Amino acid sequence: MRGHRGAVAFALGTLTIGTLLRLIPPAATKVVIDYVLLARPLPESVPGWVPIPSSSLGKLAGVVAVVFGVSVLGALLGVWGRWRATVVAKQLQVRVRRRVFEHASRLPLHRISQLKSGGLSSLIRDDAGAPGEMVFNMVYNPWRAVTQLAGGLVILAWVDWRFLLGAIGLVPMAYWADRLWNVVLRPIHRRARRQRQEIDAKSTETFGGMRVVRAFGRQKTEATRFVLESHLLTRLEMLGWYRARAFDLFWDLLMPTASGALLLYGGWQVLRGELSPGDLMMFLVYLAMLLEPIAVLAANMTALQNNLSGFDRVLDLLAEPEELASHPGAIPVRKHRVAGRITLDGVRFAYPGHDQEVIRGIDLDVEPGETIALVGRSGAGKTTLCNLIARFYDPTAGSIRLDGRDLREIDLQCYRRLLGIVEQDVFLFDGTVAENIAYSDRRASREQIEEAARAANAAAFIEALPDGYDTLIGERGVRLSGGQRQRLAIARAILADPVIFILDEATSNLDSESERLIQRALADLMRDRTSFVIAHRLSTIREADRILVLEGGEVVEAGGHDELIERSGLYRDMVELQRLEEGL
Repeated sequence: MRGHRGAVAFALGTLTIGTLLRLIPPAATKVVIDYVLLARPLPESVPGWVPIPSSSLGKLAGVVAVVFGVSVLGALLGVWGRWRATVVAKQLQVRVRRRVFEHASRLPLHRISQLKSGGLSSLIRDDAGAPGEMVFNMVYNPWRAVTQLAGGLVILAWVDWRFLLGAIGLVPMAYWADRLWNVVLRPIHRRARRQRQEIDAKSTETFGGMRVVRAFGRQKTEATRFVLESHLLTRLEMLGWYRARAFDLFWDLLMPTASGALLLYGGWQVLRGELSPGDLMMFLVYLAMLLEPIAVLAANMTALQNNLSGFDRVLDLLAEPEELASHPGAIPVRKHRVAGRITLDGVRFAYPGHDQEVIRGIDLDVEPGETIALVGRSGAGKTTLCNLIARFYDPTAGSIRLDGRDLREIDLQCYRRLLGIVEQDVFLFDGTVAENIAYSDRRASREQIEEAARAANAAAFIEALPDGYDTLIGERGVRLSGGQRQRLAIARAILADPVIFILDEATSNLDSESERLIQRALADLMRDRTSFVIAHRLSTIREADRILVLEGGEVVEAGGHDELIERSGLYRDMVELQRLEEGL
């Protein structure tokens, strides 16, 4: 609420005045009945300067005019205050959603992979909006209800203190009923909200993999699973509805009973002459006005419990530690001052929550501009090693240095700007071709974008698209082939003009001719850049300065292609096996 205190104070101030003005019109009931219809003399407390019409019709018209004016003023103040409160609530929602989005984007990669995309989207869209709604459910609505309740009780005390006692008796009953109901209902709201997020996640997963679903004819299976999840959500929602209606029934029975008892007492007082008919009718109107804020508070607690269940999830997410951050005093680096020497000293690594090391004591010194090829069987640790070099994770032991300085001492964002990364699983955004290439450098001109596309051998197919570089490619580049997506990713990395290249199976989805052209372009680009290349096709890394063979997280062989072939080790076995497979 910081930054909004003035607006909130203004909203509450206008709300208070408007609510108190609403308490004036019911008093007109007593005036009309006692002093107009029954023609009783006005009390001596009425100031002499107040103009009192002589006729009953004039008195009635005067009362109506006062009631109308006060009601209009109260309504205008109420609308004005609610408008300010609504603005505050919406601004708060935007701030919280932004904070949640930014925090989620900084979570460790392994944690993001554990979160279901649909559930995370639901949390950002729905749960992060809860604080804004709580402006009304915790501040605005309770303030209005309490103001009206307190004002009504004061007036009842002025009419007859025994009426006040009867009305006050309803308050603790309402309080304890609310407490009991909240204890029962809040867990149901929490479970229902989680189930909605599960359905969102499942829907996102199913439609994202619809090609696989259709290929295996699993549409009915997925539909059945969706229906089962929906039935579970329906049962939770109905359970909450039944319990909420039970609470409503309690109020529907309590309020008429209490009102009837107080009406019986008030009528008896009128018959005894201790209370005027106007006082009784005014009391009944104020009693109805007292029941309204109690009902509002009860309904407000329903919404608040729903808000709190969502807010709990927001707080849980915000409490999760972010990814590796720059250490205090981290040094910013400039691209033109970085040579690109990478040194690994006794690097070991185990993924968070796992004891087994996937990188075991790797020592490596890479000269600026040197190309290092990483090969090995699946699970050998190639991609993990590149993730450490990109500082998506920090080593659990040892260090990685850039030009002699530990990566943990370098500003993380500055370091990431030195990298150009192309992975096997290409991710493209729902936008134009030009926007996706320029994602690595938003300041790039169209000429620079086209130059990067030509370097990645992507210009020909881009220019053949309906709108060229302005063609929309769909979510994740669904309108492009795998090879086309890969070339856009390479163009994106080229445009970044990195000091360090990381290519993880970067040409895996290209045909032989495109791969040949890309390899030629990459060879020119990597000549003066430190590069780490993971390749499945071993024929593509013959020209690497060094080839590291990984097995079980360790470097078991290192050297040039010809040198490793002569050793008759694991690398030679892999080359011969691949030749045999290609020959088949």
